[in-house]
This record gives sequence, structure tokens and C-alpha cells, in this order.
Amino acid sequence: MPRLLVLVRHGQSEWNLKNLFTGWKDPDLTQNGVAEAHAAGRLLEARGFRFDCAFTSNLIRAQNTLKLILAELDQVNLPTVRDEALNERDYGDLCGLNKDDARFKWGAEQVHLWRRSYDVRPPGGESLKDTVARVLPFYCQAILPAVLQEQAVLVSAHGNSLRALVMVLDHLTPATIPGLEIATGAALVYRLKPDSTVESKEILKP
Repeated sequence: MPRLLVLVRHGQSEWNLKNLFTGWKDPDLTQNGVAEAHAAGRLLEARGFRFDCAFTSNLIRAQNTLKLILAELDQVNLPTVRDEALNERDYGDLCGLNKDDARFKWGAEQVHLWRRSYDVRPPGGESLKDTVARVLPFYCQAILPAVLQEQAVLVSAHGNSLRALVMVLDHLTPATIPGLEIATGAALVYRLKPDSTVESKEILKP
């Protein structure tokens, strides 16, 4: 499976369920999130995918999603790199707050800017631009070389760390990135050309 890159957003977390800003906080998966991870693994298994290596963040919800996917693929011993560069965007002072309460306090428009804009930081946190600045070097130094060596690579990460990668892969702009949503448990299947650009893309959803 030459130059295969699969990006998977972790399954629903306990704080996703509670509608809380999560960021670098470390809640685990809900039962539904576990089911989403298993379903993603079964979708990849049904397509006959086998991986040479995997990457994930330092957060348990992404790590456990990866474990459950690899169990479905019968690849539990797959070489895996964990790195905080793939962590979710840091929401700073918003972490742990209910999103509806935040909208009531600061207004829906301001909260939407914090959540979906490219370069507006929440108080004490990261913008998506900041997230790109830490995710992209790791991608170029660690993930992309493996893909270009014709390995099949699996990445289990987070909504915004994956949005940062998709922005680069799909040539999205600061104007178009706010419209990008990645569902929990969704798998984005890329095949890259030898020059590292995208040859094809497919989205698999449980």
C-alpha cells in the first residue's frame, strides 16, 4: 500500500459528551467513543489495510482509539510514536468550561471565532495557526518521510491537530478552514504522490 496515510480522529471523549472544551486535558473515551474506535478499525479492516507504523498524541483518548483500531486490525504490536506535537489545540482558559456557558459569557460570535477561526487565540490558549506551527514540523520530520518511503502510516489524533494537517494536505486557506469539521471516529484516507502532494482522498465514517 504505497504512500498510504490514514488520519483518524479519536472517538467521543467524556468531555465531548459533556460539551466541554477539552484541549490538553486528558479525559478518556465514552462507551460510544469506544464503539466508534472499534467501528473505524472494522472499516479499515474491511478495506484490507495493514500499517507499517503509527503515530498518536500524548493524550489518552487518541492513544486508546489507536489501540482499539489496531486490535480490530490484529496489529496490536505495531510500532507507534507518541508525541505532544499531535495533541489537541490548547484551549487555555476555556478548558473544562461548558461551550454553552462560554457562549452565554462571551457571545456566540466570539466563541465561534475561538473555535473555528485560523488565527484568533482563546484566552491563554492556541489558535489553529499556532497548532499548525507545531503539528506541521512534526509531520514533515517524522510522518511524511515514512509515507514517502512507501510505508502505510496510521495517525490517531484530535479534531484540531488533524485540521492542521488537512489544511496543508488539501490546500485550505484561513478563509476556508473554518468550514472543516472532522467527526469523532472518522478516518481520512490519503494516498500521496512521490512529491508529497495528494493523489486521492476518501473519508470513512462509522
